[in-house]
Amino acid sequence: MIQRDENRDSAKLDSSHLLLFVFSKLRIFIIVGVITLIISAGVSLVIEEKFESNVIMFATTQSSIGEAFFEESKQGDLLAYGETEDAERLLQLLNSNKVRSQIITNHNLDEHYDIDLKEVGSRTLLQKEYNSNVGADLTRFGSIRIHVLDRDPNVARDIANDLVFLVDSLANALRNDRAKSALKLAKESYNQAIKEIEDAENELSELHSHGIYDFEAQVEGLTAEYGRAVAENNMRGAVILKADLERISKLANKYNKLTNFLEPAYEQLATLKKRFDLMKVDASTQLPSSLVVDFAEAADKKTYPVRWLIVVVSVLSTLSMTLILLLIVDSLKVAETRSK
Repeated sequence: MIQRDENRDSAKLDSSHLLLFVFSKLRIFIIVGVITLIISAGVSLVIEEKFESNVIMFATTQSSIGEAFFEESKQGDLLAYGETEDAERLLQLLNSNKVRSQIITNHNLDEHYDIDLKEVGSRTLLQKEYNSNVGADLTRFGSIRIHVLDRDPNVARDIANDLVFLVDSLANALRNDRAKSALKLAKESYNQAIKEIEDAENELSELHSHGIYDFEAQVEGLTAEYGRAVAENNMRGAVILKADLERISKLANKYNKLTNFLEPAYEQLATLKKRFDLMKVDASTQLPSSLVVDFAEAADKKTYPVRWLIVVVSVLSTLSMTLILLLIVDSLKVAETRSK
């Protein structure tokens, strides 16, 4: 209990000592504070004002458009909000080099930022300037927020809105390119199936020209006639019927092979045709990759810099550093005095 009281008294003494020390150096603190106030206020006035424009949007699901039209079971709702993964993919496109380069070109940002592209390192400087003014991130609601800072509020608005259309075009281009590759394979498979069926039908037509239309029924009929001819002792008719049976039997394997091939081939052709039509839709159709909640508007009030905050933070930081330096100097003096 006594120890606790001693610690409490020691803390009070330390606090009192610090307050007395600050009071003793009050003139220094006032001078430093006023100088910092003047300098920070001047610096804040020199800093270029910037206006911010924002776009809020949700990513859409990346379902196949063709499947939504041709499949009996619905694979996904094209109008539904996307999941977090869809938003992250769209965010990657927003921050991609393709989109950045296109925005820089469309809005002549090298001239707007006063950067000479002929100078060494100018492209790196241009990218840094772009990244410091243009960005996109996920919100806690699962939406994407595009934010653009610029000294001209109209330029900030135009860049923010242009980003929406550029990322939409890029997303559709990537989806269409992928679908075109699949369409090429689907078309080759479809054409190959058509050729195989046509070849089989031509061979079957040749068999039809030899009088073979339904092998099983014909064999059954000829066998019955042959048995009747033998029973009636019609040997001439029996010989003819037997010869006809032998002729048909030689073509039996070919006929069975063709008929067994064609029935599933027609089903496969229907499936390939459906897949071909599906890929054709995906390769040519473009749908929005995002649902925009709010398009950007030109700001009527600056966002940066917050001058009062710059002044307050600068003054407080400087006074804190001044206090630390004065305490260090005072401690050194006390140590030097004790050593003597």
